[in-house]
Order: sequence, then structure tokens, then C-alpha cells
Amino acid sequence: MPRYARSEREALADLLLDLGPEAPTVNDGWTTRDLAAHLVVRERRPDAAGGIVLPPLRRYGEAVRRRLAAGPYPELVARVRRPPRWSPVSNPLTDELVNTLEFFIHHEDVRRAQAGWRPRDLPAGLDAALWRRGALLARTALRRFPADLLVQAPGFGERTVGRGGEPLRLVGAPGELVLFLSGRQRVARVQVDGPAAPAERLRTAPLGF
Repeated sequence: MPRYARSEREALADLLLDLGPEAPTVNDGWTTRDLAAHLVVRERRPDAAGGIVLPPLRRYGEAVRRRLAAGPYPELVARVRRPPRWSPVSNPLTDELVNTLEFFIHHEDVRRAQAGWRPRDLPAGLDAALWRRGALLARTALRRFPADLLVQAPGFGERTVGRGGEPLRLVGAPGELVLFLSGRQRVARVQVDGPAAPAERLRTAPLGF
């Protein structure tokens, strides 16, 4: 059985080493060093990982991330590459379910911040896995969006979301939809069809986790 979480992790770790610690990422204000430290906090520091999603814990989580980022970069990337088996998000039972999306997105965060990037041709199995997760992400990210929004991944499926209103259609490959729905609209190669005003609102909406 393919292990897409593992392959995306390995590819990201290789790219982080190739580019070095100060390369840009799609994440505003973050270099490759910052992104690597974020991943280490997420997997190895449960005391600080809550700050990724919980505002009251954000200051502490960010302080921990900055301390980790200040350490030797090769060691930081090595910790990204080899996660602890005890981690709630990267143990053998949860890794594929939880980390396929996480590491695909962050791999693209680094790739698409570099000059001359191109979309990858993904394995069909990875596309299918991304669509399964992307369909859930669409329901979560866009459930309150004021439109009747049809999200389509040709060859994989479609999902209708939103609160109703003017019809919009969001079309793209599964990986492109995942990037768009996680707040990376500016680097996602998708098609948005519908009236100009709600389409622009969708392109600039604060989507993501």
C-alpha cells in the first residue's frame, strides 16, 4: 500500500536541505527554517502544538517554535524527516490519515515559493487521497460561504457547499483544490466560474485551518 505521507515528508525534507534555511515559503513571513520548526513543534511538542490552532496558547507555541528554529538547521530537518513514533499525529496508526494532507501542503508551500515552479504530475492514488480529504475540507472551510458553491475535481468527484445564493463553481485537480481551500488561493491553479463579486470574494477569503 502506498505511503503518501511518508513520500511527501521525505521529498519535503530533501527540498528543505537543498534550499537551505533562508529560502522563502508561501507562508507569509516564514522561511524554510520557520516551516521546519513548525513541523517539529506539531509532532514533538504537544505542550506547544495547541498554539497552532488555539489563540490563548499561540504566544507560548510561537516562542517554542522560534527557539527550535534558532538551532542547527540540518538537525531541525532531520527531526522533520524522522518523526517520533509516540506522537499523536505521526505514529503508525495515524500517520497516513493525518499527515498526507499536511505534508503535501507544506511541500507545495516550499516548492511554489521558488522561481520557475510547475505543478507536479501526482500519482492517481495520491490524487484520490487528496480529493477524499479535500471534499471534507471544502465542507468545513466553505460551509458558511454566501454562495451555492459547486466544488469539482474532474475524474474524482464533486461536492456542493455554502449557504446558498449566487451560484459559483470551483474546478481543479485535487491537489490544487486542497491548496486553494487551505488558504493558498494565490498559488493554486484552479478555475472559478460565476459572478465577479462572489468569485473575487472566494479568491481572497481567509480559508484554511
